[in-house]
Amino acid sequence: MSKASSPIKLEGLSKARGKRWDHLELLERIDASGSISAAATAMGMSYKAAWQAVESVNNLSHEPLVIRQPGGSSGGGTSLTEYGRRVVATYRRLEQEWAAVPEAVGRMMDDFDLYYRMNRRFDMQTSARNQFLGTVKAVKIGAVNAEVVVDIGNGAELAAIITNDSVEHLGLEAGSEVHALVKAQWIILAVDTGFKTSARNALAGTVVRCQEGAVNAEVVIELPGGKTIAAIITNESVKTLGLKVGGKATALIKASHIILAVPS
Repeated sequence: MSKASSPIKLEGLSKARGKRWDHLELLERIDASGSISAAATAMGMSYKAAWQAVESVNNLSHEPLVIRQPGGSSGGGTSLTEYGRRVVATYRRLEQEWAAVPEAVGRMMDDFDLYYRMNRRFDMQTSARNQFLGTVKAVKIGAVNAEVVVDIGNGAELAAIITNDSVEHLGLEAGSEVHALVKAQWIILAVDTGFKTSARNALAGTVVRCQEGAVNAEVVIELPGGKTIAAIITNESVKTLGLKVGGKATALIKASHIILAVPS
């Protein structure tokens, strides 16, 4: 069966509505205004919700769709990458060509594959604050459990410990595409990694958001390459660690706290 007539791929088109189009409009407005604050205001979204949406699409893409521009005399801003503009244009072209499927799909098959892969990623709904798209680098089978090493891009890796049965059930092997999920409450933050810990994973980056609540705070760290990871810690811990925007921090994650998932 050809790609253009594949019922599995065409099924994704019927789901491309609702929340994903909110993300798409947000990306378009960021591209037009150069400001995530202006884009959020125009859409009636909170600044935090807009940033969470941006962080989500960046983490679920092999390449960043949105980047922060350094400050300066102009105050900096936010913009789409060339890859991000291509993704937005692809979605819009496919929306316009909806009535002409499958003929239109056959004319732009390469971009349809890009569209379909992105669409499937946004179909998954979980309570985990952190979701990373990656590729399985290695699977080490033990007596009961296995260590699965996932490449999440730009030299960053996550090692997860899951059962051998789960490896078989998910069909994991080197080269497989997989989602790594981590709840924000499971992440330990450190500002000095000159000590040994039992955490298998350490992701170092720059604090880009630190929002305190009544008891806890959400701290968002930007990793090299543009992906982000969010942690929930106490306000007291924020003060003890001296965490602030622009400072360096490391997210420590136990391998047993990483959940792996693949599209059904």
